[in-house]
Amino acid sequence: MKGALRQHPASGRKGRGAFFTPRAAARFIARWAVRSASDRLFEPACGEAVFLLEAARALGELGAEGDLAGRLRGVEMHPPSAERARARLASVGIAAAVDAGDFFDEAAGPRYDAVIGNPPYVRYQSFQGEARAKARRIALSAGVPLTGLASSWAAFVVHAAQLLRPDGRLGLVLPAELLTVNYAASVRRFLMDRFASVHLVTFEELVFPGVSEEVVLLLAQGQGPTARIELSQARDLDDLDGLAAFAWRPSDPDDKWTPALLSGEAFATYAEAAAGPGFGRLSDWGQVDLGAVTGNNGFFALSRDGARERGIPLRELRPIAPPGSRHLPGPAFTRQDWERLAGHGRSALLFHPPAARPSVAARRYIAEGERTGVAEGYKCRHRRPWWRVPGVREPDLFVTYMNHGAPRLVRNAAGVSCVNSVHGLTLAGLAAELGPELLPFAALNSLTRLGAELVGRAYGGGLLKVEPREAEALPVPSIDVVAAAAEPLAALAIGPAGAPDELVHAVDEVLLRRHLGLSAAELASIRQAREMLHGRRRRRARGRRA
Repeated sequence: MKGALRQHPASGRKGRGAFFTPRAAARFIARWAVRSASDRLFEPACGEAVFLLEAARALGELGAEGDLAGRLRGVEMHPPSAERARARLASVGIAAAVDAGDFFDEAAGPRYDAVIGNPPYVRYQSFQGEARAKARRIALSAGVPLTGLASSWAAFVVHAAQLLRPDGRLGLVLPAELLTVNYAASVRRFLMDRFASVHLVTFEELVFPGVSEEVVLLLAQGQGPTARIELSQARDLDDLDGLAAFAWRPSDPDDKWTPALLSGEAFATYAEAAAGPGFGRLSDWGQVDLGAVTGNNGFFALSRDGARERGIPLRELRPIAPPGSRHLPGPAFTRQDWERLAGHGRSALLFHPPAARPSVAARRYIAEGERTGVAEGYKCRHRRPWWRVPGVREPDLFVTYMNHGAPRLVRNAAGVSCVNSVHGLTLAGLAAELGPELLPFAALNSLTRLGAELVGRAYGGGLLKVEPREAEALPVPSIDVVAAAAEPLAALAIGPAGAPDELVHAVDEVLLRRHLGLSAAELASIRQAREMLHGRRRRRARGRRA
């Protein structure tokens, strides 16, 4: 997001990643960044120069006098915006320098005491061509590799830091993606390596008028490295004064910074419980794998009628849980569930002939895929033979991938395979004895549900996406605790399921209260934190639909 004039056409602003910056955010960052009347400040992609305006006011409060053009500078790629920025500053008597040009053409070098602003936010789908290539080259020259999924702001952060003096200050409004997305891992590591202090301010509410993206304020200063992050949470932009902060030390600099969204008390309770002897990770129970990647589920996943019409024999078909996960609402997916779905015309069979000698009917279907272009799809054209789907297995449990609520662990009582709309969990040892029956219930606890919000990725539509590596990082009760609590958990498994919240509360009572000894207040804190994070992503979904 970038400071841009209100009167710009909306479509033009969006194409440049430009969004109006509330004055309260600019004022807070400028007053944090300006420490001396002699400070030199720079605003990249300055738009309407709201940060330069607030920096000038902060310098004036510290006694700065006369022409500030030598100490306040901005650059803006959109020439009409640069002209209006100069006019706006001049109208209030501020003689700052605003140049029309590309921020990435600024030579790296330590010449500013502070760089402040709101970088443009252009998603990777639109951030293409030479602009993307230049940004990635700039970041890589600073030792920060960015993937092809990186949005425009990521390289801005890196390049902005290269313009600072060693003890300089970086104050930026950034999308909350900084905290949660995998592609930002190299930026997170860079910030901890470059700066002595990294402070993040998050918000409980959306603070940009008419924009559903969550933002954070990044306040970084000094010559690094640092091993910890300072975290503060404000309700909204009117709540920025006198913020309390708590320190958090990521176990790895590449880790997500989602804990910044929690209060200090809630995160401390969660971290202590999740790291205690009664909890571990899902990877302690077994291996999570992506379901079979077909390259074209519409071709490879067949209904019974579709397979029968083509004469494909059963020996060349594998039973699968149909693509998607809505049919996996409970703790188990049984053979009766599979038969019901297959009988209702769902795509519950995977085309999987032998690689050596497929039947005549299978060869006809393969030829159909070649005529219709299926064989030219990315996954298909990179495997031999293109029509033989690899990685088909029958996991012990399914793990849901895209979730409106919390990820679900579902026992594969049907003994079927799955495609990559869900993950498969394969258990071993004692986990294989306890896990299929009890783990789906043991995972229905508030601490695991909070952990899912922290390790997963919240999408703009409100969905929580959990990749296999993230699923393996889910905090779940340890094998020993589940073994000790097997009897009451089994009673929950055979008793009335009740409403989802009622079942979660029942599991909490068995595992978190009785076996792990959490107090009522600690459990309430964990539940409230999970509801807060869940509510944030659901509000984003409503904001996008509005």
